[in-house]
Amino acid sequence: ETGGYRVEAVRDDRSPSHPRGKPVIRRHYRFQIQGPKALQVLTRLHGRPLPEIKFFTLGVIEIKGRRVRCLRHGMAGAPGLEIWGPYAEYDEVRAAILEAGAQFGLKEVGARAYATNTLESGWIPSPLPAVYTGERMRPYREWLPADGYEGSGSIGGSFVSERIEDYYLTPYALGYGPFIRFDHDFIGAEALKRLADEPQRRKVTFAWNPTDVIKIYASLLDPNEENYKYFDLPICNYASASYDQVMAGGRVVGFSMFGGYSYGERTVLSLGVVDPAVQIGDVLTLVWGEE
Repeated sequence: ETGGYRVEAVRDDRSPSHPRGKPVIRRHYRFQIQGPKALQVLTRLHGRPLPEIKFFTLGVIEIKGRRVRCLRHGMAGAPGLEIWGPYAEYDEVRAAILEAGAQFGLKEVGARAYATNTLESGWIPSPLPAVYTGERMRPYREWLPADGYEGSGSIGGSFVSERIEDYYLTPYALGYGPFIRFDHDFIGAEALKRLADEPQRRKVTFAWNPTDVIKIYASLLDPNEENYKYFDLPICNYASASYDQVMAGGRVVGFSMFGGYSYGERTVLSLGVVDPAVQIGDVLTLVWGEE
């Protein structure tokens, strides 16, 4: 809108909760094929060897003669694809995926379980957008709609600060350092260059003490004690951006930001960031609750 570009943007809002119940307002479907045998399923769907698509880049395959856009990533420790196409082709493409995957043991995963793959793949999905301060960002903030993510999003968790900047995270803290390239100009490049050689917070996985998790649930059934904050399953996040304090020696050394139950590990895991001095294997205290 401000750069003089000749482009047309089209919104594709979410479907109703039960998309196969129709009517559907979406323009495009979205599926993911993930897991150790994902490439075998996708090759069968494509009808020939898949084109070479680099990690986190877009490509095109065919399913039943339909042109399908895809994103190459992996959410289960192996290469997989996320695919899109016109919603009118939803049923046809879904049926083709199930047919091709039958011999490989393909299983459908619902929306509730879907988010648990994030825990084991190590991706923190919802850090707070760092757009709420700075005069250079003011025009952007004023342009944003009040009912958009940045305007209506909530912050949850035991970490509370009066400074919104305390919730901001750098790409280095989120594990995106290897993706940063300074061979081209972009907003924030100079700031990232200054940070590049400094000690950084880093992304980690927290494994919760099973006894403490049991105490959370047991408190719900004891009328003589105040209960702990509810831990939802399979994912415990309830706010747009979650920040639970992680403590060591009486001070905050990081945040737990996305947590839930891992059936594969038979334990509760959460993803977050910690200060550089924290070592793998350190026993820390996560504050579960709200002030």
